[in-house]
Order: sequence, then structure tokens, then C-alpha cells
Amino acid sequence: MIRVGIIGATGYAGAEIARILLGHPEAEVVWYGSKSYVGEEFSNVFGSLFSIINDKCLDDNMEELADKVDVIFTATPQGLCASLINEEILNKVKVIDLSADFRLKDVKVYEEWYKIEHKAPEFIDEAVYGLCEINRDKIKGARLVANPGCYTTCSILTAYPLIKEGLIDPDTLIVDALSGVTGAGRGAKVANLFCEVNESCKPYGVASHRHTPEIEEQLGYAAGRKMVINFTPHLVPMNRGILATEYASLVKKDGKLPDSSDIRRAYEKYYGDEIFIRLLKDGVYPETRWVQSSNFVDIGFKNDERTGRIIMMGAIDNLIKGAAGQAVQNMNIMFGLNETAGLKLVPKCP
Repeated sequence: MIRVGIIGATGYAGAEIARILLGHPEAEVVWYGSKSYVGEEFSNVFGSLFSIINDKCLDDNMEELADKVDVIFTATPQGLCASLINEEILNKVKVIDLSADFRLKDVKVYEEWYKIEHKAPEFIDEAVYGLCEINRDKIKGARLVANPGCYTTCSILTAYPLIKEGLIDPDTLIVDALSGVTGAGRGAKVANLFCEVNESCKPYGVASHRHTPEIEEQLGYAAGRKMVINFTPHLVPMNRGILATEYASLVKKDGKLPDSSDIRRAYEKYYGDEIFIRLLKDGVYPETRWVQSSNFVDIGFKNDERTGRIIMMGAIDNLIKGAAGQAVQNMNIMFGLNETAGLKLVPKCP
């Protein structure tokens, strides 16, 4: 049985990790870390887990708590994991970090976009970007995994095969994405109050959202060169879910543009055997409600022959495949378990 610790257990993503692991056949949570609720029962914070989880929350002393577990999830704000981690800890346990601390390989880019000093740049090169369907082989031997962001998971997976196969021009990629309010975390913010969000939809972080360089970096690996994209996130009045709609110009091969069958073959080549990626039928497009509370990514596309552009669409649950579910999937890969262990979560609707 894999012994698990969660730092940041009382945030939305941390609580989802706890909930998922309750159904995991080969893992158990040994301690729940939460600096804001030290000494309080976990179920007092999330009443849904009353009489299910009876443990009290501990602090975030990673060095001391590492002696008790095999893997630590850090579902914490940017900067905390980097400030706590060291070689001694990584010699004891594996770490799966849900923050952005180790996602970007250029420390200057991280500090520019996140406006904080990186406290552990010596571990950046070692960290593996935990996009399971793309980096599975690298994840297997990792001590430190950088769990991807929610917008980035959806945006990258939706476009990756077409960029990798050279079917679209990377320089023309535009990503418009919608997210539920849980994507902003559990902290109290006026902009996320019910009356501020309900009956409204708004763009934010326009040309400045900090997931932008993450998407550019990872899709740049697929393109074989650096990329610059337009990424515009939007907040919509729902609890959870992300829908990404992406546009790019198709690239001619042998004097003609790819048709829909070429596009589908590319998706099938990379995702045909992926349990958590569902390629939708022609004319069927993703909806957030069909992936809610699951680890699935639903992907659809429309070849717009009139404009010579492709419209790609992807949907995920931002708290599951965009955070906690992907983190557990990474854990399964790191420990050589069945990748679906604890993650056979059927989407719920309504």
C-alpha cells in the first residue's frame, strides 16, 4: 500500500486528491497538511467527508512529514513547494507538485510571469512535466513531477497531435478557453463572489495569463521550435469544467490541405489507445457536463474548408484531469500501478 501525504489538502484540488484516494485500491492517505486548518478535523472543512475522513489537519512541515509517506502531493500556491523541497526530501519520497514551480524550464520565464523568485532552481531540470499521455515514459522514473495546469492540460492535448504531425501552422494558433470558478482556487476574492460571477461571462488575464508560457513551451516541443500563441481565458458561472476552443491554419501537403480524415488519423495515432482521451464522433463537440467529475478529456474538431482553418475543441473537469485526477494518474505511473487505479470515475450528469 502506497502511503500518501497531501500538503494543501483543504484547497479544492487537495480535497479532490483525498476523495479520489478513498477509492484507490493501492494507496492510502497517511496525513493531511493544511497550514490554515492545523488541528482541525478535515471533515469540518469539507462536510461531505463527515464520518469518512476523521483525521485532523497537520502543518506543512514537508521535511518532517516525509518520513511517514512514499509520495507527497503539494496542492499549494506558487512558490511554496520550491521553498520547502530539498535533496534530502527527494531521497525519501516522490513529490507531485500541483503548482507551477517546476513546470517551466526557464527560471527567468517563471519569475517574469509569476512575479516571485524561484527558491529551488536546481531541481527544475530534473522535474518531469506530468502530462501523462505525452510524457509517460519520463514520468515512470521521476522523483519530482510538475503536474500541469488545468487550462494547459486541455489546451495542449487538444492541439498536440496536429502540431506534432505538421498539419497546422503553429504560428497561427489561437486558444479561447472557458473555466468554472473553482479554477481560481478556494481563497476569498471579491471577483469570485456569487453576485460578481453569476449571470455573466468575462475574459481575464488577456494577453497576460500565466498559463500562456506553459502552453507555448510544451507545444513548442511538439513543433520542434519555439511558439508564441494568443491565449484568452474566460470565467463562466459554473463550479467546474474547462472548454477550450482552438483555431489554426492548416498546412498544405503535396499541394492540398488536410481533410477531415487526415485530421482524425492524426488524433487516432496519438490518442487511439488512451483510456482517458475520448475522440468524439464527427459532428459531435465537447461539453463540460459530459466530463464532469471524471478524468476524461473529450476532443472534437471541425475542418472549416471555407477558411482553410481547423477548429479544435477540448473539455475537461479542471479539478480532476486538470489537477487531482492527473496527479493521481502520475502517481500510478511513478509506482508502476495500473494507470486507471482510483480513476474509474464515470462522469456525472446532471
